[in-house]
Amino acid sequence: MLRKKTSGVANGPRSAAAFAAVSGDAVDRRTFLKRSGLTAGGIAVAAAAPAGLMTRRAEAANAPGTGGNVQTVKSVCTHCSVGCTVMAEVENGVWTGQEPGFDSPFNLGAHCAKGASVREHAHGERRLKYPTKLVDGKWTQISWDQAIEEIGDKMLEIREQSGPDSVYWLGSAKHNNEQSYLFRKFYAFWGTNNGDHQARICHSTTVAGVANTWGYGAMTNSYNDIHNSRAIFLIGGNPAEAHPVSLLHLLRAKEMNNAPMIVCDPRFTRTAAHADEYVRFRPGTDVGLIWGILWHIFENGWEDKEFIRQRVWGMDQIRTEVARWTPEETERVTGVPGSQLKRVARTLANNRPGTVIWCMGGTQHTNGNNNTRAYCILQLALGNMGKAGGGTNIFRGHDNVQGATDLGVLCHTLPGYYGLATGAWKHWSRVWNVDYDYLLGRFASKDLMEASGFPVSRWIDGVLEAKENVDQPDGLRAMVFWGHAPNSQTRLPEMKTAMEKLDLLVVVDPYPTVSAVLHDRKDGVYLLPAATQFETYGSVTASNRSLQWRDKVVEPLFESLPDHTIMYKFAKKFGMADEMFKNIKIQDNDEPLIEDITREFNRGMWTIGYTGQSPERMRLHMENQHTFDRTTLQAIGGPCDGDYYGMPWPCWGTPEMGHPGTPILYDPSKPVAEGGLTFRARFGVERDGDNLLAEGSYSVGSELTDGYPEFTMQMLMDLGWDADLTAEEKAAIDAVAGPKTNWKVDLSGGIQRVAIEHGCAPFGNAKARCVVWNFPDPVPTHREPLYTPRRDLVADYPTYEDRKMYRLPTRFASIQAQDFSKDFPTILTSGRLVEYEGGGDETRSNPWLAELQQDMFVEINPRDANNLGIKDGDRVWVHSPEGSKVNVMAMVTERVGSGVVFMPFHFGGWYQGQDLRDKYPTGADPYVLGESSNTAQTYGYDSVTNMQETKCTLCRIERA
Repeated sequence: MLRKKTSGVANGPRSAAAFAAVSGDAVDRRTFLKRSGLTAGGIAVAAAAPAGLMTRRAEAANAPGTGGNVQTVKSVCTHCSVGCTVMAEVENGVWTGQEPGFDSPFNLGAHCAKGASVREHAHGERRLKYPTKLVDGKWTQISWDQAIEEIGDKMLEIREQSGPDSVYWLGSAKHNNEQSYLFRKFYAFWGTNNGDHQARICHSTTVAGVANTWGYGAMTNSYNDIHNSRAIFLIGGNPAEAHPVSLLHLLRAKEMNNAPMIVCDPRFTRTAAHADEYVRFRPGTDVGLIWGILWHIFENGWEDKEFIRQRVWGMDQIRTEVARWTPEETERVTGVPGSQLKRVARTLANNRPGTVIWCMGGTQHTNGNNNTRAYCILQLALGNMGKAGGGTNIFRGHDNVQGATDLGVLCHTLPGYYGLATGAWKHWSRVWNVDYDYLLGRFASKDLMEASGFPVSRWIDGVLEAKENVDQPDGLRAMVFWGHAPNSQTRLPEMKTAMEKLDLLVVVDPYPTVSAVLHDRKDGVYLLPAATQFETYGSVTASNRSLQWRDKVVEPLFESLPDHTIMYKFAKKFGMADEMFKNIKIQDNDEPLIEDITREFNRGMWTIGYTGQSPERMRLHMENQHTFDRTTLQAIGGPCDGDYYGMPWPCWGTPEMGHPGTPILYDPSKPVAEGGLTFRARFGVERDGDNLLAEGSYSVGSELTDGYPEFTMQMLMDLGWDADLTAEEKAAIDAVAGPKTNWKVDLSGGIQRVAIEHGCAPFGNAKARCVVWNFPDPVPTHREPLYTPRRDLVADYPTYEDRKMYRLPTRFASIQAQDFSKDFPTILTSGRLVEYEGGGDETRSNPWLAELQQDMFVEINPRDANNLGIKDGDRVWVHSPEGSKVNVMAMVTERVGSGVVFMPFHFGGWYQGQDLRDKYPTGADPYVLGESSNTAQTYGYDSVTNMQETKCTLCRIERA
């Protein structure tokens, strides 16, 4: 599909020919990049993209007669979670060029290759252009009205026959906050919790592990705050490829602070190339590695004893477990010499505050929740929490995966992590201005209303599992992929079978995705063209919890519609629009007003402080990016003076209260009203006679000078602070539960306001807990992967017993009991490439990016390759112990150690050696196709969240 890349021979700068093509005039570099649709930070793209493409873009931008009104529109990149500003240049309604946001405190005038080419995402030729359905195996164009009617009729038929839980609503981390919130509300009004999004399979174990340690499951500091770090400990992450612009902030700490960077990864990544200390360890042994480091910290007395005394509960039980992890045992399990880990421990102890960073290498495991909690405990032991330069900086993946998670596009909670209990539903009923009984009547039963649905990682089993084994009336019969790449999930052969068994398969996306071609269906499939995020507007939450406002760059192209418009059309069809949109204005084109959606979630998201970021405040921040400090993120003068950029949540109270946002979670060194915070009192006040509240630690300015529980109206009354409430606030509190009303369900915000006026955090002041008594492993424990090559360790570190989770049977021990290691001796892991993102449908459809990486490959160590008779560039088969296989190119490299191979997960469009290009709608096939790594990945799910295992399974490699 693409022109062959040039040979490696240097014939002078590639840009020279393009410069000459622009005009005979002298053109400086910045002007050329602007004209060509590239940016200063995207020079890597300019260096590698086909000259013809560059020339066409440059000529178009400089063509005679195009000197119309050029407008600059500020948006946010739609790829990773750094939140880079994109300055789009629009001429007569056409996006003609772009620059990075030089005023943005996040990207500081830089872009990665993906960010530099987002204009192609909006104007891409490979997009879905009109609604399409599969008829007798052929894609047929239909109208939007026909699509809504036919899909709606079939879904209502399924609902009548099998109940609302037989339709699955799979949302997206690509939706903005308003669309994410509306989508969660949508499937609540449909009457099911069978909905989810990508966070389940990327950072659900982070959210669960971190939230259950100290209260909130999110990045505690920010990319920018890494400027203050004295040490950087990075495990299971490769930001040089996955979050390239973030590396600016890490390297600044290295250069300005001489901060040592320690990278722990089974693979020598591009990030590891920047490390002062690279630690290669066996995939799936993160807990053992962390405990091996802590063994040296405890052995030498390097822990922060006073911090632990004041702000941590359960560290003694951690000491007991860590004592088992001597240098000898750690090396036996992880493969890392004790001498290296002692050096790592000393480095961390001598360079405080240090930050811990992790990504999906740590989360996508059957014991991922143990990994994330172990990382947190390391920081608690070192006393690095609640401090500038410290914290756990969790790099999220998609541009709004943080926001979509916060807004509740999950199967186990409502927006704001309220859960699914009766009280949570009644809270949101009040916000939505609907009767609780109306919502209850939409569900098959109260039990199902309050029960977690199927996670996206298990929807396959919701279709294929025997009906008697599933905890709902019937299995799944209809599946809606609304902005999701199915090839990002494991067990693709079983997914193919599940897709073919469905009554109805609907894809809502700017691109057809692998959902269009994986199956062999002849009918019952619809592809609906959604607009990109550049064709709508709204807010998006970066990894550091800051909210940014995107403006619309261009009107929706072709026949695409914004996602929230499509939701409204379906809500009308289902007869629930009047109730669902009571508080939201519907415009003439059936488009719900975005600002009304923002204000609605502002009224309800008290738990995590999504209440103070009004559309007006967010727009003001975007307009005045230049006034924010590049390290602290605080505005210095100007109209946003004192605010932190994007008002990182929690931004307490109402917008009128003017809270500045919270730049660093759990930092008691500043007043709560100025962005300070304590650890959350989420787990009660005592456990087994031990105090769970903080001791002698409190926020600056707090009138309560010790630990305290979360605030309720009764607590205000006991303190005599209820007199500070207004009459309107008292009336709103009385309408909920009177004295029993707590800070999370008070729609007036009065309880929060008064607590903060007295210097207190509304959620209390407690100790972080190292022991999570409600998890399968209260103390994080190493457990061998289900498909382990180390049979000698299974007896000492077994997995869990099989159990039922999320309405489905879930296998653990029954798989691990089988020895696959003789026939499948090699560990298979997976990860990202800098050129592509997610399932890759969008980026592989972008010619600027597709030309950079045209082959799906497997990295294999030279020793293993030589033993197998494989040369670099050979075609090989990667065989899975579950019977599938993929045909890929061998890349012989020492990036991976002997006994381990690596595949990227961005490819699709091939299946077990078969090219599926002819199955795509005409003109909508990505430029680059390849095998999906997840065709060869195996069964395995986290014991708390059902996160999929993608980082440690087994395989066999042979020449094709």
